Amino acid sequence: MPPPAWLIDLTRLVSRAGRGALTGVDRVERAWLVHLLGRPEPVFAVLRAAPGHVLLDRDGAAAVLARIDGTEPWGKADWIARLHLRQPPARRAAQSDLRRLAHGRASRAGLARLLRRHLPAGTAYLNLGHSNLTDAMLEAVRAVAEARIAVLVHDTIPLDHPDFAAPGVPAAFAAKLARTARAADLVIFTTTAAAAAARPHLAAAGRVPPHVVAPLGVTPPGPDPAARPARPAPGTAYFVALGTIEPRKNHALLLDLWDRLEADPPQGGVPALAIIGARGWRNRAVFDRLDGAGPRIVELGALPDAAAAAMLAEARALLFPSLAEGFGLPPFEAMALGTPVVCSDLAVLREGLGDYPVYADARDSYAWERAVRRLCAQKARAPAPVPGWQAHFDAVTARI
Repeated sequence: MPPPAWLIDLTRLVSRAGRGALTGVDRVERAWLVHLLGRPEPVFAVLRAAPGHVLLDRDGAAAVLARIDGTEPWGKADWIARLHLRQPPARRAAQSDLRRLAHGRASRAGLARLLRRHLPAGTAYLNLGHSNLTDAMLEAVRAVAEARIAVLVHDTIPLDHPDFAAPGVPAAFAAKLARTARAADLVIFTTTAAAAAARPHLAAAGRVPPHVVAPLGVTPPGPDPAARPARPAPGTAYFVALGTIEPRKNHALLLDLWDRLEADPPQGGVPALAIIGARGWRNRAVFDRLDGAGPRIVELGALPDAAAAAMLAEARALLFPSLAEGFGLPPFEAMALGTPVVCSDLAVLREGLGDYPVYADARDSYAWERAVRRLCAQKARAPAPVPGWQAHFDAVTARI
């Protein structure tokens, strides 16, 4: 039986207003919002919005989705938003619209009363992006009779590889995981590998809650050739690296590889490397190399989805040399387009991608070089099937 109502936390998704293309975690929140809006049960959304929290009903949640998707514009900043001049204009506009769309509003102290007033007993709360995963939020949900709390733990990379994380992230993530251990009725994992990595951390925090492995769905990308960047020039052979430029994504390996290709060009000449993704953290050496890179290295920044898909569709291959992953959406998107993939030999990637990619040790740049040289002359493959969202939703809903 499904719960009598759903409460989805959209704090992270709305925080992305004005920040370009959605990240993988953002896409999960959006997919769940679309799914819940199509279900018959009442749907509510909760978000942080100064000076406290707002609660949206179905109409309000649908209005937020329209703004996230760009089919409706964010409104003008209200007087509260104008007090927060350090916030970007897009965030001020989003916070203002949340207050205008609110079904109810409350301070942190009044959040439990707000939820009890509007939500039926047995409501299921979904936190899918870790934002707003606070003691105050969890205690307020618990104030609703028979409420259920489900938390999606994408991975434990901040604890397993703290050197990859931005400053302060490992400690903050540990606190959120401890709250999950104490409060969650269900923990959602996207792979068995992620579940195996997380269980010891949850046990160390005092409790391993019931959990389910529900692989994410993949929305096949829709390339728009008209949105494709001018570089690399059409007809140029190129490879794509897709992801935030941060240590975990291992762009340094690709830059080393391209240095060797320049020194010993493959037959047909040196292909271009198109790097799609915003600059992240703790990666000054890579940023400096990109700033001084030659014409064969094309840094494109964070592209809109249709433009990134157009680049991916024409690439000789997606290169994905990550040192750690929670799920890894870009290789699935490449599969859906029939673009070859070379990716790190990680258990989490093998679990989902099967035998489609060429796997290579993420620290062996010579193995990557051999794969790239082979692919310089290879034609694109046929598109491969990718997992859909409905199986993910069904697996979680069955356990809630």
